[in-house]
Amino acid sequence: MTERLYYTDPFLQIFEARVLDIRSLPAGTAVVLDRSAFYPTSGGQPFDTGWIGCPRVGLERPNVRVINVEEDESTGEVLHYVEEASKLQVGQLYECAYDAERREDHRQQHSGQHVLSAAFEQLYDFATVSFHMGDESCTIDLATDAVTTAQIVAVEKLSNQVIYEDRSVTIRFATPDEARTLGVRKIPTAEREKLRLIDIENFDLNACGGTHVRSTGQIGSILIRKTEKVRQGVRVEFVCGLRAVATARCDFTTLTDAAAVFSTHIYDLPQQARKVLDEVKGGQKVQSRLLEEVAELQAEKFLQSATALPSGTRLVVQYFAERDLAFIKMLAQKITRAGQAVAMLSCGGSQPSLVFAQSSGLPYDMGGLMKQTLAGLGTRGGGNKDMAQAGAPDAERAEHAVTEAAEALK
Repeated sequence: MTERLYYTDPFLQIFEARVLDIRSLPAGTAVVLDRSAFYPTSGGQPFDTGWIGCPRVGLERPNVRVINVEEDESTGEVLHYVEEASKLQVGQLYECAYDAERREDHRQQHSGQHVLSAAFEQLYDFATVSFHMGDESCTIDLATDAVTTAQIVAVEKLSNQVIYEDRSVTIRFATPDEARTLGVRKIPTAEREKLRLIDIENFDLNACGGTHVRSTGQIGSILIRKTEKVRQGVRVEFVCGLRAVATARCDFTTLTDAAAVFSTHIYDLPQQARKVLDEVKGGQKVQSRLLEEVAELQAEKFLQSATALPSGTRLVVQYFAERDLAFIKMLAQKITRAGQAVAMLSCGGSQPSLVFAQSSGLPYDMGGLMKQTLAGLGTRGGGNKDMAQAGAPDAERAEHAVTEAAEALK
C-alpha cells in the first residue's frame, strides 16, 4: 500500500520516495512508490502530473515525467504512469514533485465545490449527488427538479461571502459512526475504518479524499456559469479562483466584441439582439410572401405554355439553376392546384434537388417514378402517389433527371 502524503499535507510538493515496482500495463508503464504526494483520479478530481527526479532541486537524478496517476483499489497502491521509465531503478530513492500550478487549480476547484454544495444544501436543501472537474469548468449535479435564477444568485453570494471571510479549512479523521454524530454532510457508502473529513470552519464538514486549500480565501472566488436539466436533477456549471478570472475575462471580451458589431454597450446587447432578430423574422416573412407571389405567377405562366400528355393533362418540366428545394416544392404545389397538371421540377443551388408532383386524382405515381429515377442517381428521397422529392448528385444531373422522367410519362 502506498502512503498517501496528500491526505495530511496537500501542500507538500517536493518529497522523497522509493520505487517499489515498475509495471507494464495496458494503459502504459506505471511506477509504484512507497509514498506519494501525487493525487490519483478520484472523487471527481483529476490526477496530478509532475516528475520523479525533481528538476528544480539541481540534483543529477532522472527527470522522469509523470503523465497520469491512478489508484489500484484492490491493493491500495498508487500507480504513477510515466515517460522513460527505463531511467528508474527498483529500490532506488528519488526526489519527486507534482506540478504546482495544476495542483493549485485543483485545490481551488475542489474546495470551491465543497463551499458551493454546502451553500445549496443550507439555503435550499439541494443535495449534491455528483461532482466533476473538467479542464475548463466544473459541475455538480443537484437532487432537485429545478433551480431558479434567484436561488443561483443567493447561493453564489453566500459562497463568495464564505470565501471573503477566509475561514480555515482543516483535515480531520473519524470513524463512520463518529462522523454521523458530527453532522457530516455526506458519508460515503463504502465501508471504511476511518473517514477523512474536510472541515470548513462553521460552515461545512464533509468526507473527502481530495486536495484542498488551507483557508477559504485561497479559493479566490466562485462563478456559477449555467444550469441545465439532467436525468438525476439539475447540473450546475461553475469555475473557481484563477479559472473564474480567466472565464470572466473571456466573457467580457466576447461581449465587448459583440457590442462593437451592434455599436452599443454590452449591457444593451440583449435588447439590440432581440431587435435584430425581430427585423430578420420580419424580413423572412416578407421574403416568403414575395416568393409565394413569384411562384403563383410562374405557375400561371408555365401552365399556359405546358405540353399536353396523351391523357390531356398538362405537363410542366423546368430546371432552376439558382433556386432551392423549398421554392420548387412550393411551385409544384401551385401548378398542381391550379388545374389538372403534372410538375417535374429540379433545382441547382447549394443542394441540387428534384420534385415530382401531380394534381389529386390523376393516374400517375410520382413516388414510383421518383424511385426509378433515384436508381440511376444513387441518391435518397421518397414520397407518395401525388408528390415526391429527392436530392441529386449535382446540378447537371438534376436537370437531366427531370427531362428523362418526363419522357417516361409521354
